[in-house]
Amino acid sequence: MSFRLTAIAVSALLAMSLAGCETSEQNQRAGTGALIGGGVGALAGQALGHNTKSTVIGAAGGALLGAAVGTATTPSGGGNGNLCRYQRPDGSIYNAPCEGNGGRGAPYGGGGYNDGNNGGY
Repeated sequence: MSFRLTAIAVSALLAMSLAGCETSEQNQRAGTGALIGGGVGALAGQALGHNTKSTVIGAAGGALLGAAVGTATTPSGGGNGNLCRYQRPDGSIYNAPCEGNGGRGAPYGGGGYNDGNNGGY
């Protein structure tokens, strides 16, 4: 029984780590919430029930609640429409409203970024 529980836990962690590869911040927050919620739920289930069934039920409930909270607390962007992620020449990342074709536009000075297609924009 212990091996089976371990296999389920490892499978769940692997699935959640792959979910973290999504580019959407909402998906990342949901995955993180599910991991944290699942861990806290498992600890609470074990503390309350002192058996495997309680631990698994607590982990499942905590993961669902954590994913819901992570999804619900994702910032909406403040009404700026869609935000795109940009990288400055120094390597720092910032978010700004998307401009035209993938963020190309003069409002942010172009930045001299090279996209590999037209030598920079």
